[in-house]
This record gives sequence, structure tokens and C-alpha cells, in this order.
Amino acid sequence: MPHSRARAPIMVRRLPPLTALRAFEAAARHGSFAQAADELAVTPTAISHQVRQLEETLGVALFERLPRGLRLTDQGRTLVPGLTRGLDHMARAVARLPGQRLAGSLRVSVLPSFGMMWLAPRLARFREQYPEIDLDIDLRQESVRFDERDRMHIGLRYGTGHYPGLHVRRLMDETVFPVCAPALVTGPRPLRTPEDLRHHVLIHDSTVLEQERWLWWRPWLQWLGVPDVDITRGPRFTDAHVQIQATVHGLGVTLGRSALVFDALEAGRLVRPFAVSRAADFTYYAVTPEALADDPAVVAFLDWIEDEASAFENHLSPDRSEQGEGTDSDDGDPPPSGT
Repeated sequence: MPHSRARAPIMVRRLPPLTALRAFEAAARHGSFAQAADELAVTPTAISHQVRQLEETLGVALFERLPRGLRLTDQGRTLVPGLTRGLDHMARAVARLPGQRLAGSLRVSVLPSFGMMWLAPRLARFREQYPEIDLDIDLRQESVRFDERDRMHIGLRYGTGHYPGLHVRRLMDETVFPVCAPALVTGPRPLRTPEDLRHHVLIHDSTVLEQERWLWWRPWLQWLGVPDVDITRGPRFTDAHVQIQATVHGLGVTLGRSALVFDALEAGRLVRPFAVSRAADFTYYAVTPEALADDPAVVAFLDWIEDEASAFENHLSPDRSEQGEGTDSDDGDPPPSGT
């Protein structure tokens, strides 16, 4: 008699009701039954009842009910991370089904200057393509850590591309060149050649790092062969948006970054007084935790912004061939030096 093949043991998943798990996870995340109720479109009483049902099923207390809110117990804190990951995985699995519309909220961290001057003018196109995805744009100077506190999905960064532990996509390079208001080019002291910079106010970015030497005026003036300019003088800004607006209104000459001054150049609010430019030291990247790299909504945003960046670079490409004499060579580069 032939031997029958042993069957693999059947794993029985003993889970509490999904509605109770969702109610607890939302309440834990918000620290409030009322806010969890708003998210899940039910009443606070329903959330409280579902959490109580879950506590009875598990035989443990998950919250301490305080006069002004909730506090997770040790058992509640143990349960939250795995439960959140599980619900996220379930949502992604459903979103991958053919015909499913991408929906939900995406939190995106971006530098204020890049967010205001490059990203914001393009967001209407993302909305047209993905009307059910709500973007929560977080403008901050420091890089987010993608921890439980921030709950950030995507970060847009300006740097070298070395971001250990994160999924990284290159977006675009950047060029740097002097820009000013049109009136300075034809004013009492016309600004037409690098030597004419001696007669004009130089505007400085006081947040520039040592690695970003081509955002400092000293290396530029050395490279252009314009000595005897006092670079300790001139206004300084900690916000690139304000710096560029001051330049638009005729304050002086600034070193413009292609991604940040493009719209002002296209509109004629700024001009390039002479055709010299340099590649920036840093590049723009989009990063996301590896655990979110295949999330359908995250992928949709990354694909969209990668396409926007590629189109932007292609639009700039004719301008790159019009750089001034010597801009394609690194010979004679001055050492990094501060303003």
C-alpha cells in the first residue's frame, strides 16, 4: 500500500475583529478616541467600545484612560508597531489589485526653498493624475529620520546621494550662475561682464555648507579673474526664497541655482548678465524607507517627480551648451573658501 504524503500543518490565525484592531491602532496613533473616530468616520463612542472589546478579547489593558486623553500601557506599546505594519501591508496588497484607485495621504519632507520654488508650481499636475492622494508637505531645513514620531513617507534631499538604509532615487543635477534684475544690466553702471561686478552689491547665502563651494562668491570671483572685490560686504540671507525675491527687486547680484531661479528667469524677473555657469556640488534625490519602497502611492509619487525632474533637465539642456568660456573645464579651480 503506497505511503500517503504527509500534509503540512494548517496555520490557524486567531485574530480579534479587524474593526477593533483598526480602532485601537488609530487611537494609539492619535492619542485620542475623537481623532481616531474622525479618521475612521465613526463616533468616539464606537471607537471606545471597539477598543474595550479588544482589551476583553486579549485579556489586557491597552490604554490608561486619563482626564485629558489616553496613555498606552506597556502591552499597548508592544502591540502598536506590529499592528501598524500589518495594516499598512494589507492596504498595500489591496491597492495593488488591478483597477484600484490610489488614495490616502502621503507625507513629503522637502527643503523650504526647493518646495516653494520648484515643487509647488508642479503639484497641480500630480493632483490631476492622482486626485485621491492627499499630499502633506513638510517644509523643514533638517532631514527627517523616518521614525514613528515623524511618520514621513518621502524625503526630497539635496546632497551627495549617500543615504544608508533608505531607498534612493536620483532626481536631477543643478547648475549655478550669477543672476540679477534686468534693470542692473542697463542701469547707470551696466552689468555686462564679470569685471562689472566690482560696481555692484553681491548677495550672499549665509547657510551654505563648506562642501558647496560654488554657492560662495570668493571661488567665483577667483575663477572669473575679478580681484579686489570686498566679499565681506553685502546682505546675507538664511532663506533662499527671500534672497531671490530681494534679487528680483534689484538689491544686487546673487548666485542662482537653476532649480530655484528657473521660473523667475522664464518670466523675465531675473536675467543672467553673462553666460557663465558651474555644476553645483550637490544633486537632488528622493528617498524613502526600504519598507515603503513598493508602496503603490509612494511609487506613484516617486515616478511622477522623477518624470518632472527629467523634463526639467531636458528643458535646461540647450542652455548648458551656452555656458561661458572655460565653464567646461576644471583647470584652475580655486580651493573652497567661505564668504
